[in-house]
Amino acid sequence: MSDPIDRLLDAAESGKSIIKNRDILHFTFIPEIIRHRDSEQEQVTQSLLPILKKSRPSNLLVYGKPGTGKTLVVKKVISKIQERVRKSNFPIKLIYSNSKEETTLYGLLVSFGRQLDLTEKELPTTGLAISEVFKRILNNIDEKKINVIFVIDEIDYLAQLASKTGKDILYQLTRANERLTQGSLTLVGISNDLTFKEKLDPRVISSLGEEEIVFTNYNVDQIKKILNERINHAFIPNSVQEPALNLCAALAGGEHGDARRAIDLIRVAGEIAERKQSENVTEEHVREASLKIEENKEETSLKSYPLHEKLLILAILKAGGSSTGEIYSTYKTLCKVVGREELTQRRITQMLSEIELSGIISGRLIHQGIHGRTKKYKLTISPEMVKKTFKDDLTLQDIV
Repeated sequence: MSDPIDRLLDAAESGKSIIKNRDILHFTFIPEIIRHRDSEQEQVTQSLLPILKKSRPSNLLVYGKPGTGKTLVVKKVISKIQERVRKSNFPIKLIYSNSKEETTLYGLLVSFGRQLDLTEKELPTTGLAISEVFKRILNNIDEKKINVIFVIDEIDYLAQLASKTGKDILYQLTRANERLTQGSLTLVGISNDLTFKEKLDPRVISSLGEEEIVFTNYNVDQIKKILNERINHAFIPNSVQEPALNLCAALAGGEHGDARRAIDLIRVAGEIAERKQSENVTEEHVREASLKIEENKEETSLKSYPLHEKLLILAILKAGGSSTGEIYSTYKTLCKVVGREELTQRRITQMLSEIELSGIISGRLIHQGIHGRTKKYKLTISPEMVKKTFKDDLTLQDIV
């Protein structure tokens, strides 16, 4: 029997791999042709066209569920505009940032500032008020007479960050041109939440959604064609079996019409096949990949929660299928165990709604006759997954 380490290293050295280009299977890869999105590409281009005519485009909101090609299309349009801009003397700056990759509002604004070439001295990474950071960004735009397009991916997450800090940053961004005399600022927001606008301040709605584009879900057949194209460029010929391709498309298309999930599935399935030294990607590899992706997604989501959200999830675990009041009572007990001051019941009710949106818990309204209605919550993931993820958190070890 050969040594398992040597076997894998020998395979790597000999170049035995069924995946020839992994970059094509990464969600950041922008293909030359984006299939089944001609209309959306035209709409985004038309919306941003005024910048090439030396005018400020309208603010734009792009909606659609995850994996419907929103970011892909916007990034491609921006990259095409940037190619034209290099040949022009009209100062244009196109900036992209994902709200979810920044843990604070301050961090997001500093990310914008860095892309505008503001130095650490001009815009330190800590220590300023949010209003001062925003003022310095606008001053920079004005002084350099730049026409800026801010693309904010997952803008709904920015709205959550702003609401937690009490800052009306979206209002300030949409009103920025009133404070600019020589430059301009256009906002392009990308959101996975189709109800995003309903949660905004009415003052923001009119100016933020001057133009709107909705991306519909892909169907299974469209996902299969997208996937087939990626496979042809990313894998060696005939290494992905047809049933594996069909299963990937069915799993992703049947759930949400999510092309990104389909591409993730075939990538992870390919990696599993390689580790097993298989010559082909099979249906079984795809099923394994699906389980692995779901597990990783839940674990990452749980780990990202702040302490009080984690305590709340543990309270639901201990008082499963209970009402908000019963969960709050358990949560207060857990706060005492870890030596933390509990939050108000009103804030906990808000947090339950926020966690429910992530899909980790589900709630249903129960009618109690003359006693009115109450909402009962339960976990949608296994208690073992929660315990496994939280056991490394020193604060929670006594509870878990």
